[in-house]
Amino acid sequence: MRNKKKSFYFKDYSETELIDHTKKLNIIKISTNKITFLFFIFFSLLLIFSIKITYISLSKDKKIIVKNSEKILDKKNRRDIIDRNGSVLAKDVILYDVGVRPNLLNDEEKKNLLIKLTLQFPKKNLNEIKTKLNKENFFSIGKRLTAEEKDQFWLMGNKAFVYDAKPSRLYPQKNLFSHILGQTNDVNEGISGIEKFLNNDLRDNSKIDSPLKLTLDSNLQYLIRNELIKAKTDFNTIGSGAILMNVQNGEVLSLVSLPDYDLNKRNSIKEDIYTNKITLGVYELGSVFKTFTIAAGLENNVIEPNTVFKNLKRSLNCDKYTITEHDELPKNLSVEQILIRSSNIGAVRIAQKVGVKKYKNFLNSLELLDTINFDIEEIGTPIQFRWGKCKLATTSYGHGITTTPLQLAKAYAILANGGYKVEPSILKKEIKNINSRDKIISNRTSDAVNLMLRKVVSLDEGTANFANIEGYEVGGKTGTALKYKTKAKLNTFVSIFPASKPKYVLLVMLDEPKSAPDFVYYFPPSLKFPNGLKHTGETRNTSGWNTVVVAGKIIEKIGPILAINNLQASTNF
Repeated sequence: MRNKKKSFYFKDYSETELIDHTKKLNIIKISTNKITFLFFIFFSLLLIFSIKITYISLSKDKKIIVKNSEKILDKKNRRDIIDRNGSVLAKDVILYDVGVRPNLLNDEEKKNLLIKLTLQFPKKNLNEIKTKLNKENFFSIGKRLTAEEKDQFWLMGNKAFVYDAKPSRLYPQKNLFSHILGQTNDVNEGISGIEKFLNNDLRDNSKIDSPLKLTLDSNLQYLIRNELIKAKTDFNTIGSGAILMNVQNGEVLSLVSLPDYDLNKRNSIKEDIYTNKITLGVYELGSVFKTFTIAAGLENNVIEPNTVFKNLKRSLNCDKYTITEHDELPKNLSVEQILIRSSNIGAVRIAQKVGVKKYKNFLNSLELLDTINFDIEEIGTPIQFRWGKCKLATTSYGHGITTTPLQLAKAYAILANGGYKVEPSILKKEIKNINSRDKIISNRTSDAVNLMLRKVVSLDEGTANFANIEGYEVGGKTGTALKYKTKAKLNTFVSIFPASKPKYVLLVMLDEPKSAPDFVYYFPPSLKFPNGLKHTGETRNTSGWNTVVVAGKIIEKIGPILAINNLQASTNF
């Protein structure tokens, strides 16, 4: 009988032995499960402990920040501000200040922190940071940061960082509405613009979830601002401004003043260049006043549009003033030609017919001589003066009298809308009955003025041909004035459109524009130039050669938007 060979790998068991062995295996299995479970518990606790230690090492202040942020976010401090289309212009957010405490770090840790900052923020002044790390106990490394920007520091995991969460105002449009919106201070109180003017309303808890809606349009604002920026390049201006207003209800759709500034950067804006040129700036505005002179004459029944003034002199002397024409003009001019060709002497003759008292009263009725109401505090006050025959003469063509561009736009709106009083506003208001407003001038005067303003733009001899944009029936008046101290030019063009039934007034002002001999001018088609005309080498820098050009480009850009929104900007829609 062959002997059974024992397997090298396996053991043969009897039935009893097999049972005993199975029991032993089960015991071993149970013990193994217990050990596995204990290891799982151990490693889980170790993981939780490690996470906690890491969390604490990353930032001692993190728990505090979260708690503070939650408290801040429980309740908004200020209402959102939106434009007429619902675009957000201002809103409350949590922003963060990040500081560094170098005294918590040893020399090696300071070196490591500097290396991390170098990699993370290559644009920062690292030499300055290095100096502060070695010499100061605390310094700021970032202010008014978003949560994402703050996390760039927090993820470095450095114990020296200190975080401070603050309720802050965010302006998504940055520079776009800087002069209107204004700013808030460190405790979120309004300090300028509408943020200050309506501070209590914006902080009203009962309205906190209801945005403040303005009449402004972000799209129009962008397009107008962009053209003014281009004007700086084309005509080397030091500043500019524009306002677009509905002549029927006074709603301001756009108000731009350049230079402007980023509202998200908490800088103190005190320099004169940052003055709101439309609302706060007070200027002599030149020949745009001739429109009021003619309107005063019509309203007081001393002239008609076809009244002819004969033998107009080339110059007039009045006390210390010598009044001259800006160009070679015919000796005989009708009232409408005086406006179309912008005759200084003609304007004087009309004003003399009106008289000091009636002319002053007429300007007062348009609220050109005193401070007017508006929705921000930054409002200028015209300089007061003593009236006399010579002051009447210079005022007739816009010299020796000051006002704000806002007031000028308002006065033109009254002339254009049939003579009804309007109050410029950037706040959405319901006007039930437009015709129930105060009547300032007659329909007859309004219609006559609108027709003449159209001819200033449409006729070849007019001073505003470059604004004759096809389809928009633009009317308007140019104004060129000299600054009192520098004698540099301040040019203005006030337009209305469509002239047959005015809907809008657009005022454009350029501060110290220069001649642009390399600029290519394109005369629109007319009787004189049926196919238009290309012109270069112009050395004049009066309003017709720069401000009118800019206004024409603006109307060309914004007209379709106004028309698409069914706002009757164009006669083609």
